[in-house]
Amino acid sequence: MQLRDSDHFSLIGAGLAGPVMATYLSQLGYPVDIYESRSDMRVNSQSAGRSINLALSQRGIRALKDIGAFKKIKSSLIPMNGRMIHDADGNIHLQPYGQKKNEVIYSVSRSKLNKSLMDHAEGKENVNFHFNYDLRDIDFQNSKLNFQNKNIPFRRVLGSDGASSKVRASISKDSDIHFSKRPLGHGYKELTIPPNNSTGFQLDQNALHIWPRGQFMLIALPNFDQSFTCTLFLPMDGDNSFTSLNSEKKVVDFFKNYFPDAEELIPNLSDEYHKRPVGKLATIYCDKWHYGGIAAIFGDAAHAIVPFFGQGMNASLQDCTVMNSLVEEYEGDWDVIFSKFSDNQVPNGYAIADMALENYIEMRDSVNDQKYKIKRQLEFDLENKFWDRFVPRYSMVSFYELPYSEVYRRGEIQFKLIDSFIEGIITKKKLYADIENKLSPIR
Repeated sequence: MQLRDSDHFSLIGAGLAGPVMATYLSQLGYPVDIYESRSDMRVNSQSAGRSINLALSQRGIRALKDIGAFKKIKSSLIPMNGRMIHDADGNIHLQPYGQKKNEVIYSVSRSKLNKSLMDHAEGKENVNFHFNYDLRDIDFQNSKLNFQNKNIPFRRVLGSDGASSKVRASISKDSDIHFSKRPLGHGYKELTIPPNNSTGFQLDQNALHIWPRGQFMLIALPNFDQSFTCTLFLPMDGDNSFTSLNSEKKVVDFFKNYFPDAEELIPNLSDEYHKRPVGKLATIYCDKWHYGGIAAIFGDAAHAIVPFFGQGMNASLQDCTVMNSLVEEYEGDWDVIFSKFSDNQVPNGYAIADMALENYIEMRDSVNDQKYKIKRQLEFDLENKFWDRFVPRYSMVSFYELPYSEVYRRGEIQFKLIDSFIEGIITKKKLYADIENKLSPIR
């Protein structure tokens, strides 16, 4: 492999996407230095203020396979084949994600995956990590990265430094990039269902558990130690909010009222509740992801989204796959590579952000609506009949690699057709004809 020192990369951020992008570049011969503001998480235990576990699906799996890391983490994945809905009356029922055996998503430990990806990238001879390097800003005129304690020259910069990206902020000062941060008004708090000493998992370990309660919800994902990480999503203010649950009694009463079966499984609920911080939820919309052929952003730095489609990590890893394909196609022409990357991915970032917001409403409310269940069954029926044209939106997002913007476009067509059929506006014959005419085959 020929090293291409003239195209050295300084990559800011050693989260999940950073090491993946660095490995892709290293495989093409490019040297990469990764700068991370925190200490090495493989040495020092730390909380990133992020969710403990994540949902891995096809887009992320593709990237991990490309860089040769999937086999290393496969044994740490727990398959989840659907949503286990916990009704207020105590009844539960499973809503499968798809119809095929391989249509599952996987629960994975964020920290374990991050450490594995860092080890994998560091094993490449042309990738180096630098910890405790807190970027302040970038001097593009003099090609200097200004860290807290020193200034370092750079050739090209890639920013994967999260929703509060310093790379994005520096680019915005020197170019026509515009971005906005839109708070959801809801937050989250994580709790734990420990394993039972005799039976292990206290809930079905091959499902993502949801307690939908209209304006809020509780979810639980399985962990490899047979515990479950629960995440409570609530409005920040108002009735039944993080502001209103301000005493031990209110917390316990709230859980007994809305999540009685979960409350029984969480020991020391009130103590854990008050010790855990509240995470705030917001979406980043950014209309341009590059600065000439000098710098580009990806991952949460470009499109931080709310977690309700389980696509934050997967979207970020797909950014790496797309960038890699462009580097291979337009080798050395970084103006073209970064420009096309931005043109391709900005619409996809907007699309998955919007779908994640829509999925919050579905998860906390619609999943128990009878009309939703009828629509879901019709989606599966139509998929069986038109397997290469009609694919439910959830499946297109989680089990395919179609651009998110294309998923959104096709999904809107499908939703309108289903609604028209259910409301009696069109006949079954017309429904079938419209699917043939309006939905091209998925290749």
